[in-house]
Amino acid sequence: MKNPVLLTFNAGSSSIKLGLFSVVESKPRRIGGGMVDLRQMPPALHMVESGKTTQIALKAAAADDMRAPIDETLGWLTRHFALDGIAAAGHRVVHGGDRFAGPCAITDETLAAIKALVPLAPMHQPSNLRLIEAMRQLLPRLPQSASFDTAFHRSQSDLVRRFALPRALFDQGVKRYGFHGLSYKSIVGELLRAHPEIAAGRVIVAHLGSGASLCALEGGVSRDTTMSFSVLDGIPMATRCGALDPGVVIHMVKELGWSIQKVEDVLYHQSGLLGISGISADTRDLLANPEPEAREALDIFAFRISREVAALANTLGGIDALVFTAGIGEHQQQVRENVCKRLAWLGIRIDAAANQRNATRIDAPGGAIAVLVIPTDEEQVIADEACAFLAEAVGPP
Repeated sequence: MKNPVLLTFNAGSSSIKLGLFSVVESKPRRIGGGMVDLRQMPPALHMVESGKTTQIALKAAAADDMRAPIDETLGWLTRHFALDGIAAAGHRVVHGGDRFAGPCAITDETLAAIKALVPLAPMHQPSNLRLIEAMRQLLPRLPQSASFDTAFHRSQSDLVRRFALPRALFDQGVKRYGFHGLSYKSIVGELLRAHPEIAAGRVIVAHLGSGASLCALEGGVSRDTTMSFSVLDGIPMATRCGALDPGVVIHMVKELGWSIQKVEDVLYHQSGLLGISGISADTRDLLANPEPEAREALDIFAFRISREVAALANTLGGIDALVFTAGIGEHQQQVRENVCKRLAWLGIRIDAAANQRNATRIDAPGGAIAVLVIPTDEEQVIADEACAFLAEAVGPP
């Protein structure tokens, strides 16, 4: 009898990451992974197996309900992997608010609660919901679960979560939530497995990708993070502004006459590295570009990251380790070097050769703080949570 197969979805604004897992003795083991690229018309499926990428052109266009491209993707997966079917599906959901402190089975009630949180994550939550609803329509009997990016940060105290605003707003949900929780949970798991002595201490993780944030961990528990009420806050990102004086928004609306829609578009899609440089949102392009604007964008990026490391160290009362993860953190040696140079006063020293080859440990002998590069695996976390929760709620997948 074949092992049950679990499918995971990690939806972004322009792509959907897929994970395919075989459940062996209640443990999900990856057998395939890939991405549906929604920027292409029609969308394309990119599957990765044993380090080899295969591109499959989908015939279905990406509509708002996503049923057609997902149906075609499921058909290809079933044929290619000779599956009897999918036993369960797990979804990454960006915002769980104060309702969800961990994964949940998707029911009519929980789906309604997830929909109610759309105003807190208007740029991301709808994409998550479209996938969930597409799968419910295509496979109505399929058990599904949701894993929330915000849930990992529920351990933070109100001292950290409160803004200096009227208390009634906090009670209405205006507070610091934090995001990238599945990524941080992945890093905690790897630290516990491979570096338990580091996991037990004070660790700051820099999740540096198109979206970017930092998290302060104490014994693997989230104590503070740079993103807050929305995914705009914290450090500058590819196209998002990061922390911003609210007076700037007032000025845009009141003095410049901008609509809220224009303000939203500028802050989410025209700012960050792209806005500063006027060249590109991609650090690889900026590193290869000799223009002073490209250098300035990278310098501001490193400056703001290093400043947040210092702030998070203050929350923890010190720092024992710094971890880089996600696309930029895992692969951009120059970005890591630029950040660490600004943190030399904390006792951070990196080994140039180790950094150049993206080694797991890149701190130099004599440094006061461990510096690591650890790949994140959000899909594995989604699969683990889905497998454990669904086994408890509806029986083994």
